[in-house]
Amino acid sequence: MSYFSRKRQLKSEILEEVKRDKVLLEGLSSDEKKAKKKELKRERQELLKGLTKRERKEQKKRNKLYKKLKNRSVRFTVWGLIGVALISLIVSVGPTVSALVNTMSGKDLTIDTSTKKAAVARDDGERVSEELANEGLVLLKNDDKNLPLKDKKVNVFGVSSFNLVFGGGGSGSSDVSRAISLYQGLENSDIDYNKELYDFYQNSSFVKKEGNDVGLVQVAKAMISPQGPDEPEIDYLDDKTMKQAADYSDQAMIVINSAGVEAKDLEANEISLTANKKELIKKVSKYFDNITLVVNAGNTYELGFIDEFDAIKSVVWVGVPGPFGMNSLGKVVAGDLNPSGRLADTMTYDITNNPASKNFGDYKYDNSKMAFINYQENIYIGYRYYETAYADDEEAYRKEVQFPYGYGLSYTNFEWKVTKKSFDKDKMSLDVEVTNKGESAGKDVVELYFTAPYKKGGIEKSAIELATYAKTNEIKPGEKETVSLSFDTKDLSSYDMTKGAYVLEKGNYDIKLAKNVHEIVETLPYKVDETVIYDKDEITGVAYKNRFEHAAGEEKQLSRADFKGTYPTPDELSYTAPQYVLDEENKEITETKGDIPTVGKDNGIKLEELKGLDYDDPKWEEFLDQLTVEEMQELITNGAYKTVAIDRLGVPKSVLMDSPAGLSFFFKKVEAAAYPGEVVIASTWNDELAKKMGEAVGKEARAYGVQGWYAPGMNLHRTALGGRNFEYFSEDPVLTGNIASSMIKGAQDQGVIVFMKHFVLNDQETNARSGIYVWVNEQAMRELYLRPFEMAVKKADVHGVMSSFSLVNTKWSGGNPELLNDVLRGEWGFEGVVSTDAVFGFMEAQKAIVSGNDLMLDVMSVGKNNKRIDKAHKKDPVGITQGLRTSSHHILHTLLKTYLFE
Repeated sequence: MSYFSRKRQLKSEILEEVKRDKVLLEGLSSDEKKAKKKELKRERQELLKGLTKRERKEQKKRNKLYKKLKNRSVRFTVWGLIGVALISLIVSVGPTVSALVNTMSGKDLTIDTSTKKAAVARDDGERVSEELANEGLVLLKNDDKNLPLKDKKVNVFGVSSFNLVFGGGGSGSSDVSRAISLYQGLENSDIDYNKELYDFYQNSSFVKKEGNDVGLVQVAKAMISPQGPDEPEIDYLDDKTMKQAADYSDQAMIVINSAGVEAKDLEANEISLTANKKELIKKVSKYFDNITLVVNAGNTYELGFIDEFDAIKSVVWVGVPGPFGMNSLGKVVAGDLNPSGRLADTMTYDITNNPASKNFGDYKYDNSKMAFINYQENIYIGYRYYETAYADDEEAYRKEVQFPYGYGLSYTNFEWKVTKKSFDKDKMSLDVEVTNKGESAGKDVVELYFTAPYKKGGIEKSAIELATYAKTNEIKPGEKETVSLSFDTKDLSSYDMTKGAYVLEKGNYDIKLAKNVHEIVETLPYKVDETVIYDKDEITGVAYKNRFEHAAGEEKQLSRADFKGTYPTPDELSYTAPQYVLDEENKEITETKGDIPTVGKDNGIKLEELKGLDYDDPKWEEFLDQLTVEEMQELITNGAYKTVAIDRLGVPKSVLMDSPAGLSFFFKKVEAAAYPGEVVIASTWNDELAKKMGEAVGKEARAYGVQGWYAPGMNLHRTALGGRNFEYFSEDPVLTGNIASSMIKGAQDQGVIVFMKHFVLNDQETNARSGIYVWVNEQAMRELYLRPFEMAVKKADVHGVMSSFSLVNTKWSGGNPELLNDVLRGEWGFEGVVSTDAVFGFMEAQKAIVSGNDLMLDVMSVGKNNKRIDKAHKKDPVGITQGLRTSSHHILHTLLKTYLFE
């Protein structure tokens, strides 16, 4: 039985216990109820006696879950009250963003979205938003060429067609107040839909208009009602209604959707067909032989059920397509747009069979306040697992994988021909001629993968990895276009933890031109005659070494040498934190030797005089000598959605805003262009279009008076259940890194600081905000989770980083010198500013400033962090003053790169 099956079974069993005990209490007096509750509690405690250590842990877990489920209604009521209070607060502060921030942090945040320049920028952004939706839509199935519709008429079934999910919730939300409905999208493409059926739904009690809530309210609502959207029981669809629909057209459309939100991961049943949704499909399939299924979900959805219904002729994945995605759907249904999106994730029949899913969710130590999660799957997430584990068993592969990574259909056919090839020790390059052999114009995606030689027991290697890709322009029937693909030969190497370096082993490599990760068009050989060791960074020259001594934890790791024997087994996990973890938690500040840096000197230098100077120019030291301890501290600790001004030194304030789907503010509505979720943007496989989006956001930021953008989200889709998968790109680091780098370039070209996030290992929401140790070995860290961030530093010269909630190598990411100083700034050469994510109790400013983190995104506990710094300063005046100075240097050096200093 899978982990999730066991979890569901346990939950079901304990719910029955809760119901039983509730019945036992019915009809009792108050005193009798108290006595009975004590008796039931004693019974649970008695159960612990005589059990083994492991059995006691399991029983304690059961008791904890019993208490949680018993008090669930109380918890939800409390969250409801919190939600109401927060909503009341939002309403009470009035129409401006600055009013709310005054309430939350006592400082002004002033933006203006009402100018003509702002309106022009917003309109431009919305045009780009629709372009992204156009190219991010993926056609998964199209039997009998069911699409595009020939008679341009369709019946639309299901409440979900009215309750579309345009994006995600939380800080990754956006302004969808101008969203186009599915029905408007069809109309805009001259597709007729059954108005009588439409009115039938509109007049029912099932269709409820969803609000355009701010991120804070979305999170509160999700905590109150964690279940995703569903269909009502099917008996509302009577024969009369169905017969009228069948007379109208022989085509039907059904929408299924799933919603993600910050602070909450999904349950397995939220990305699989519910009983009501299945009954809806059954009902419609009795009357229609031609059904188009629209999948409206930011997380990969289990679509195995489509094999059960011959009537489902076509399947269109729209993801979370932003406010204009339904225009894109309408154009595809009408045949005015040829779908060109490709999957950014592997779609499987059962997501719980992925080894990463075996370690996901709620794990707590019994000797620490922190939670933990083990990445026992090693490097084998997503396609890396399926393509490797089933490399020699196609039948087994087909039972697991429904739609491979990189998969997507078109209305036309393309033929490829390699016209030029150059493989050498530095660069691998190919030119591919793409010819449209079909009858309609369209775009194609050329994907390039590689297979490296593998020795059993040697360095872990996936059987195939994405190297690079290219997307064509629109090609008319009979015409052709040549695309160029290239990548560094070093990218063929693997990180060897025994050497602390990247190793390109000698042997035969296969470079694979492919339609998707599993459909290879042509294989091109490349031979490495002698093993090459890359022992230092190619740009900075800093030597590689294993920098995360404790990062892997103590659990076994999945290995290609024995997939069956090393497959993750969560039942064997240790719930006791090792001593070195406890030592780090209790670590005291030690005094730094040396002289206290100069503060408060008057050298008559204004910040603008340093524009264009290198980070280490001597004039910076003269300028920094002028800052007082109080000024530096205020700059750092009061860093939520802004940086503060220091007028006497010519330091202006700046405004920093969310989100990857368009400028937004967690606490208040902002009128702004909204974009598809990042998973849709990745599904375009179009770097240039991603750059265009970054430019549009940058122009809008300039027009509003915003200097920093908390985006893009660059964590990986480790599992299908990640609550924020909608605002992360892909399961693959190369696609993530390329699309993100392009987006970053576009925005920074407009003089806006981009804060790529969440650095690093923020791949689940459960326990993240209370502190979670993430255990993952250094090879997986470097090849998967750090890789997209490294690409953004080197390809896009990103100016900002947001550190994550996660604890890596026993230390919180924002207070982690190995991560921020040794790797980010040292190995990669990053010179920008690092901000925390929203500050929670374990995220302490005095640790951040000596570890490479500069700004505290602190809304509620600025005072607490100032006290922590003051206390630390008394113990270590040299180290803390130097930390304040270094962080101030990072902040101000980066601020000079914004349009404020043009």
